[in-house]
Amino acid sequence: MAQQHLDRLTAVDASFLAQEGPASHMHIGGIVLCEGPPPRFEEMLDHVRTRLHLVPRYRQRLAQPPLETGRPLWVDDPTFNLEYHVRQTALPSPGSEEQLMNLVGRIMSQQLDRSKPLWEMWIIEGLDDGGFAIISKTHHSLIDGIAGVDLATVMFDLTPVPVEPPHPDEPWQPHPEPTGVELVAGGAIGLAKAAAGAVAGALGIVRNPQATLRALSVAAEGVGEVAWAGLNPAPETPLNVPIGPHRRYAVVRNRLDDFKLVKNAFGGTVNDVVLTVVSGALRDWLHSRGVRTEGLELRALVPVSTRASSSQLNLGNQIAAMRGPLPVYIDDPIARLRAVKASMDGLKESKQAVGAEVLAGVQSFAPPTILAQASRLNFSTRLFNLIVTNVPGPQLPLYVRGREMNDVFPVAFLPKDHALAIAIMSYNGQMNFGLLGDYDALPDINRIADGIEASLAELVALARRRTAPARSSPNGARRERAPVV
Repeated sequence: MAQQHLDRLTAVDASFLAQEGPASHMHIGGIVLCEGPPPRFEEMLDHVRTRLHLVPRYRQRLAQPPLETGRPLWVDDPTFNLEYHVRQTALPSPGSEEQLMNLVGRIMSQQLDRSKPLWEMWIIEGLDDGGFAIISKTHHSLIDGIAGVDLATVMFDLTPVPVEPPHPDEPWQPHPEPTGVELVAGGAIGLAKAAAGAVAGALGIVRNPQATLRALSVAAEGVGEVAWAGLNPAPETPLNVPIGPHRRYAVVRNRLDDFKLVKNAFGGTVNDVVLTVVSGALRDWLHSRGVRTEGLELRALVPVSTRASSSQLNLGNQIAAMRGPLPVYIDDPIARLRAVKASMDGLKESKQAVGAEVLAGVQSFAPPTILAQASRLNFSTRLFNLIVTNVPGPQLPLYVRGREMNDVFPVAFLPKDHALAIAIMSYNGQMNFGLLGDYDALPDINRIADGIEASLAELVALARRRTAPARSSPNGARRERAPVV
């Protein structure tokens, strides 16, 4: 991986630092449930230690150039201590899943220390089924969801027998602590690389002006559509209130085949079905809060990966965002799915994602203070009601120290004035939801979790009716199925 000492943060990575505040923690993570018995803690430490060279950024911390003359840089941490980052604890008896989720909420309520590498891993023992859990927590400036899936290969194996990766010829030695001059120089090198990319783009214009003009036209449309979307605020809801630093967490287990069954029966994509299910759950929750939903369409921030397949193993954020529809005003689940599909098809045909990517590229040259203002604007409460992010995972079993990973649940983050974020991850036939909520604003977060389960079950039942074979009448004539509207 191209992760070097004195690497300059990208504009998007730096924006996640700028967005962080006392109540808005910009770390993401996941919860993995494994079969037991748990490995010894020293064994887990050794397991991580032998693989750290595959992710050099995990031994680097942030460094700020003097007088904020540029974006922060990644530098080797000369005092790196693995035992600080990998931690062990146990649940009290009986070790229920509710207790585990309460612990997840408490861990996610604490910000990461910026003077150290921005990650933690917790090994949780004492689960009532005899297994153990791994809770990961990584700052969003270090990694995004798509890269996080690739990094699972660092901790997890494809077979029950661990396969140790090749080790470097020399043990890791941190670079000396950089001086102020070296930090400024590192930032200048990063800026020069960005400028070189701009020059390469200019050369491309000369070599292929027609293709370049078409691309510039698409980019201009995209920037315009992003700006227009910003002029249309999201509706006010109980999800968009001032939040505190404390978190709740809830999970929902689903089968990926159920989402595929629905999309095959009624059209659309798996992600369209996800947004439809979330819409149904939020409709029920809003009604439980006494909120009328006639004519109400919520807006979800849906991250889209812009990472090329050639850079799947590079850390850092290469994402843009689209604002997807959550039509909670529609009662009929099939009509709701069709509305979501129509809106998402329109967004895909639009240039929103391209425009967001262009704006991120422009920010590469922005001073830190301007960048901070722009990043806060991008996460304004006016633009969306909640984050809904769907991350594809491996569709085969993974193992850690010979123990199979049974479940995985992702954890998103809460921007300022956003009380709920929903993250979804597929793994080995599962399609599991992780709901992160503000502790005070969402004491009824389980109502939303139950609503997701009920909303999907309703769509699955309708899809099975649609796809069921026609029955025969007693006299042998075939009876047609009643149409599902």
